[in-house]
Formats: sequence, C-alpha cells, structure tokens
Amino acid sequence: MADVVHLSSWFPVLLVLAISVGMVVLLTFLSWLLGPKRMTAIKAEAFECGSESSGSARQRFGVKFYVVALLFVVFDVEAVFLYPWAVQFKELSWYGLATMSGFLFTLAMGLIYVWKKGALEWE
Repeated sequence: MADVVHLSSWFPVLLVLAISVGMVVLLTFLSWLLGPKRMTAIKAEAFECGSESSGSARQRFGVKFYVVALLFVVFDVEAVFLYPWAVQFKELSWYGLATMSGFLFTLAMGLIYVWKKGALEWE
C-alpha cells in the first residue's frame, strides 16, 4: 500500500510531462499541416528589420564592434552585482562596503584603461 501512495505523489509531475509532450507533438504536427508548402523567390529572400538586405552575409565586422559589445556585457553584469549588494547594504556592514569598493575599483580601472586605449571611440 505504501508503494501506491508513493506513486500517487508523482501523478502531477507525470501529468505535466504528458501534457507538455502532447503539446510538442500537436504543435509540430499543426505547423507541418498548416505551414507553407511552396517556396517562392520572395519567401526565400533574406529579410531583416523591414530593410532590404545589402551586401554579403560574409562581411567582416571591425574588432571595435566586439569590444564595445563585450564592454556592455561587463558593465551590465556590474549592475547585476550592485543590486543585491544595495539591498543587503546594512547587513553586510563594512566588510560588504570594502568588498564592493574593491570590485568597483577594479571595474573603474578597466574602464579607464579601455578609455585611454581609445576603444570607446567610434569612427
């Protein structure tokens, strides 16, 4: 009898799993059934943001594009670290302030270095 009780506790999990698998199968079948069947030149044409495509898809981007993107990610992650620190500011006390000051100092030095190297100059 204990095995029946134990298995009944898994019923909601198995129900959600069955529903999700059923949805995947149903939606895949419906997209195949209702989807376009004939490929035309207009459908095969590349389209992005409402603009006609221009140039080659193999065009190289400058390194500065990637540097700016990487810097954005770094400083976005900084904001992610600052929020929980600000919420727990009183509980962390002086140790938290010293740790975050070191973190911000390191980021500031990195920003100054990148600025001096001219990576933020857009041409």
